[in-house]
Amino acid sequence: MTDAPESQPSLSTERHILLWLVILAVLGFLCYLLRGALTPFLVGMAVAYLLDPLADRLERAGVPRGLAALLIVASFLTAFVTVLIILVPILSAQITALVGRLPDYAVLAAEAIRPLVDELKAKLARTQVQGLESIVQQHASELMGWTGQVFSRVISGGAVILSVLGVVLISPVVAFYLLRDWDRLVARIDHLLPRRGGERIRAIFREIDQRLSAFVRGQVLVILILGAWYATGLVLVGLDFGLLLGVIAGLISIIPYVGNIVGLSIGIALAAVQFGSWHGPALVAAVFGSGQILDGYVIQPKIIGDRVGLHPVWLMFAVIAGSALLGFTGALLAVPAAAVIGVLVRSAIAQYLKSPLYLDAGPAPRNAAAEDEAPPR
Repeated sequence: MTDAPESQPSLSTERHILLWLVILAVLGFLCYLLRGALTPFLVGMAVAYLLDPLADRLERAGVPRGLAALLIVASFLTAFVTVLIILVPILSAQITALVGRLPDYAVLAAEAIRPLVDELKAKLARTQVQGLESIVQQHASELMGWTGQVFSRVISGGAVILSVLGVVLISPVVAFYLLRDWDRLVARIDHLLPRRGGERIRAIFREIDQRLSAFVRGQVLVILILGAWYATGLVLVGLDFGLLLGVIAGLISIIPYVGNIVGLSIGIALAAVQFGSWHGPALVAAVFGSGQILDGYVIQPKIIGDRVGLHPVWLMFAVIAGSALLGFTGALLAVPAAAVIGVLVRSAIAQYLKSPLYLDAGPAPRNAAAEDEAPPR
């Protein structure tokens, strides 16, 4: 008999998993160390990813890839700067006015709840009332001090200004180079995939791309549509700082239902203090209720569809966990990470459902005593 040819050494499945876990751990540690410098590059990568289909269309139309990338990034940057020039002065003025009127709002809120406080005092003993007053005064002073610190940081905003300048100056350059070389980078990564199991990895990457692109591009449209809807509706209602509140509610609408809930809560509180009757809060509730109907019955089914597959609770947890770990950088990484983990979990579940562990397709287990007595082969 001739000797069987020696098989090429290969990593076992356990070693493959261990290797990828080590790589992911190293990447996560590097992201944690460099979280302060990653934001402009992540924004540039996101812009390149969003605009790559447009670059592909221009390239198919005969425009060179480099020129197409330059035109797209220049147009995007021009539109972005134009929006900033229009909105930033208005929003800055509203923020300054809101800070100046916070004491007035506190006085009006105190007058609104004074009848309830008087009724509560009449029903409680004097010692209990004094204890409640001391607790309220202590927490009110802490809240006012924290609020003052937050707004002073926002107004001074040295770090925020530097971060915004970094995004405005660096992100377009990163987006241009990535957009120009996107297909080349994808081909290079595809070339480095392992020969065994490469098709399965490509299928996983295609699903990640499909779900992530559907979510990101869909949520950008959701932010634009709902932000414009909320801001316009609140301004027409006559709510002070309606434009500011509408923009904020639209921005955080990237997490389903969160933008609507936060905007509705703050809007009703502001309207109750400003108008002093139920008509104002009712109009604000109508604005956000109609926005939720628009999102649930038009935007989500018609624009986004069911290709995303990211549950709102999972997405909310990912954003909160990413923000807690890496700050703003973690919030940017949360959505892609959630999409990747979701696809990997679904792939693992699909493999499990096909495996003998689930189907129990293997031979029935023999008696252990019989196995011990069986002669070795």
